[in-house]
Amino acid sequence: MFFAIDQGVDASVTALINGLQPVLVAIIAVSVLGERSSIGQWLGFGLGLGGVAMVVWRKLELGVGTPLGMSLSICALLGLSIGVIYQKKFCDEMDLRTGMAVQTAAAAIAMWFVSSWLETGAIDWTGEFIFAFVWLSVVLSLGAITLLLYLIRRGQAARVSSLFFLVPPAAAVFSYFMFDETFGPIALIGMIVSVIGVAFVNRFS
Repeated sequence: MFFAIDQGVDASVTALINGLQPVLVAIIAVSVLGERSSIGQWLGFGLGLGGVAMVVWRKLELGVGTPLGMSLSICALLGLSIGVIYQKKFCDEMDLRTGMAVQTAAAAIAMWFVSSWLETGAIDWTGEFIFAFVWLSVVLSLGAITLLLYLIRRGQAARVSSLFFLVPPAAAVFSYFMFDETFGPIALIGMIVSVIGVAFVNRFS
């Protein structure tokens, strides 16, 4: 996803593409995991997706990046969706601590090879970089991913994935306070619709 943004894909477009993740997981889960979604849940998926679209719609522009960038964004969508399904099907009983250690180590090795090929390795140790590094390493990689694996173990893959509908609205709120970005009434309505969609998915599960 970061590579797609680096290739010129607007962050809002990336958010919209990855907003399809809960619906894609729900479709795959039917055949792979045998999960069945109720009419109420599918209504929630529709509301959540519609809310995501409303949040990012005002930011969409004609120049959304290169074909490579769009392809990478779609790869991110597929990777996350397939990863959730695989985790639920084959790793449901793993110890979260050792499982996270193995998965993080494997990801580090893969990223080392990719970064050696695509990057220079030069680092500018600014305060912003250190904050981003700590945030991505501790809060996202350790905290958020561990929480995701825990939720996958406790519930349906499709139900857990529905929480991803809340990412674009939450990002819009953070951007408002941190970067003085504004959002209009349509985006505000989209946030409310996304929250209602997630509530529907969990209420009728």
